[in-house]
Parts: sequence; structure tokens; C-alpha cells
Amino acid sequence: MKYRIEKDSLGKKKIPFNAFYGINTQRSKENFQISNRILPLELFYAIAEIKIATAQANVILGSLNRKQGSVIIKAAMEILGGKHDDQFVIDAFQAGAGTSTHMNVNEVIANRAIEILGGNKGDYHLIHPNDHVNLGQSTNDIFPGAIKIVTVKKIIKLIPMLKNLENSLLKKSKQFKNILKSGRTHLQDAVPITLGQEFHAYVSSIKNNIATIKSTLNYLKKLDLGKNAIGTGINTYPGYAKIILRKLKKVNKIDWEEARDPIYSTQNVTMFLEVSGALKLLAVDLTKMANDLRLLSSGPNTGLREIKLPAIEAGSSMMPGKINPSIAEMLNMVCFQVIGNDETISLCAQAGQLELNVMTPLIAKNLIESLTLLTNGIKTFDEKCVKGIRANKEICQYYFEHSSGLATLLNPYIGYDKAAEIVKESLRTGETISQIALKRNLISKKDLERILDHKYVTRPNLNKLF
Repeated sequence: MKYRIEKDSLGKKKIPFNAFYGINTQRSKENFQISNRILPLELFYAIAEIKIATAQANVILGSLNRKQGSVIIKAAMEILGGKHDDQFVIDAFQAGAGTSTHMNVNEVIANRAIEILGGNKGDYHLIHPNDHVNLGQSTNDIFPGAIKIVTVKKIIKLIPMLKNLENSLLKKSKQFKNILKSGRTHLQDAVPITLGQEFHAYVSSIKNNIATIKSTLNYLKKLDLGKNAIGTGINTYPGYAKIILRKLKKVNKIDWEEARDPIYSTQNVTMFLEVSGALKLLAVDLTKMANDLRLLSSGPNTGLREIKLPAIEAGSSMMPGKINPSIAEMLNMVCFQVIGNDETISLCAQAGQLELNVMTPLIAKNLIESLTLLTNGIKTFDEKCVKGIRANKEICQYYFEHSSGLATLLNPYIGYDKAAEIVKESLRTGETISQIALKRNLISKKDLERILDHKYVTRPNLNKLF
């Protein structure tokens, strides 16, 4: 392999001749061989978007000449086109604050810009990764800003997946609205409910989560770009930050605002914790939903089997014909990972010290992963599970008729104690609550039919009975 030699304040280093990255990246590549995973490419693209906006701002303010600005912008645009993906080589577990990743981008842009100008890689008097590409910037405003850009974009992709799931669940709730079944509390018989009502509760859950996640966007769109190392804006011209945000909006079509207190914004990563918390809430609700579907579809002969999930693959390497709730199981695992990621982000958030939180690389890794997993997981769950759910009407009706919970409907007529006696006898003899109540002459057949009328057993009913 051919090499070129670059030097910095620590000495000289051999860099692969064709590499667009430079000595900072090479040192980090050697220092951090931890997970063999880089941060998501979206983060590098977001940094490139910021570099376009900052170069434009610096040209406007006269800090860069037009030729310098144009080649920096061109190199950054190539990154956005995926042309230099293989040049991003820093392990996700790296030096604090993301300086390694940030310099990786700065060096790739600088060396590609030098090449565009007709120079040789490493000839930094033409375009310098710090003095030109990073002019008026710091990792401490660029890296968190890039996380916010990716997070906003990911949320914008997540919301439609959630709305699709909400619509699918709503269709099922309407489809199942007249299917009576036994409710269950503590996994024991409870008062009646319709399968449609059960599914509509899932609709409300998703709707609430959408509102919570969307509410984070307003705060995510506040950036401290241009305020550099600790939020004071040192070594920049007045108005620099405003120009960056204006130009960034043109690059990615998102409405950005200046952070009200950039020093606070630099010191704290509370916003990322809030987003992660919203994703955790979603994951908890999705876990409950997936668990319910697995339980309701359990069987096919020895479980609850009130619903049937689509068969997507063989469920066993040993037991012929076995079909598992594989998509719901997948969603469970996605949710567990998201919940774990949130715990890690919580630990990162409290680890800030004085003017900076240096744990942002791990925050970026986990937050972007959570958004990606949820977006893909929810899409698959909706399309390959929820849309194909079918109801087992006969089983639901059977459980409705044989539920001990029906005794509760007799309370206003015969009282709690007599109703409890009926439940005990039903469990002992196998007779239904209705059969025993009629056999004991505790209620007339006409009144019993009114009490068990499908129109009233799953809603406020006393005004109809008395």
C-alpha cells in the first residue's frame, strides 16, 4: 500500500495514500478499535449539511473566499450523495464529545476540496480541515447539532409508520366491534368487553404516543450552531449563527431556530433524554400490545385463541406445523433494546460536567438506533401482523358465555354475596352463570336477557335496566 506522511503536534503519521481522511482520523482509527462499528452514516451526512451552511455563512461574512467556500461545499455535497461513505472509519466508542468523528468529516472534506482545486491530499495550505472547513465552529456545537438533525429527520419518518399502525388498529376495532368476549384482569375472568373495544384501546395508545413524540420536535429544532466551544460564540462574527440556520434550512428544508440559551444547550443534553424518554414510553406501550396479541392468539388448541395472527414462517425446527407469533416477538425485542438504550442515554445525560457533556457519541449511537429500530419494527408489525389479524368469533362468544365475570352483571339484582355463590357453583359444576341463576330462580329469564343484551353489557347500563 502506498502512503503519504502527515504531521501534527504529536508527530508524524503514515496515511493511506488514497484516503481522504488525515492524521487526526488515523490516530483515532488506531486508538479506538472497540466495537468494529462506526456511528450511523446519517450522522456524517448531517455534519456535512452543517458544513455546507457554515461555509456559506463564512463566505457571506468574508471569512472564506468564494473559491474556498465553493470547493468545501462541493466536497460536502459529495458526502451527502454517499460518495465517500468508506472514508468514515472511527469506532462508535471513541473520544468524548465526538471530536474524532467530527474531524473525520473535516478531513475528508478538506482533502477532497484540495483535490478539486488540483492539489494533492494533505496539502493543507490550500484547504485546512481546521482553519477552513471548521472555521468558526467547534465539535461542541456541530456534533450535538448533527444529532438533532438526524433525530428530527428520523422522527419525521417514524410518525407516518405510527399513523399507519393507528389506522390499521382502528380498522380492526371497527371490524371487531360486535364480537363480545370476556374481559380479563389479573389474567382472570372479568366483565365483558368487545374485541373491538380492546383494539380501540391500542388505537388510543398509539395516538397518545404520536402526540408525545411530535411535541419534542419544537425543542429539537433549536440549535446552538455558531456558538462553538461553550456556547459563547467566541471567534465568530455577530450574526454568524443566524446565517448558518438560514442556510441550513435551505439545505434540509427544516425550520431551525437559535437556542434561547446556547450555554445551557452546550452544557446539557436534556433534549435527547426527553426524546429517548418519549421513545421509551412508546416501547413500553408497544410491548404491552405485542404481549397481548401473543396471549390472545396462543394455541392453536391449548391457548386463548381468540384471534389468529398471520402465519409468516415455520415456527419450529422440530415440531411440524408449528406457527409462532414471530412478528410480535420481534417487536418485543425491538422495544427491549429501545428501553435499554434509554437507560444508557439517561446515564450519559447525568454525566455532563461544567460547560460540556462529553458522552454525545454514545447518545448519538443509541438514540439513532432506537429511532431506526422503532421505524422499521413498527412498519413490519403493522404490515405483517396487525393488518392480517382475524377474530375467532366462536371462541370469543364461548368465553363470553362461560366467564365468571358475568356474575358481576347480576350484582344490582341479587347482590354481591349471592353472585359470589353462583361463581363458586359454576366453577364446581361447569354450568354457566346464566344457567345457575335461572335454576335458582334468582332472576327471571326476561330480566336476565335484558342484563345480557349485547347492546348493554359493555357500556353504562343501569339506566336501561331500572
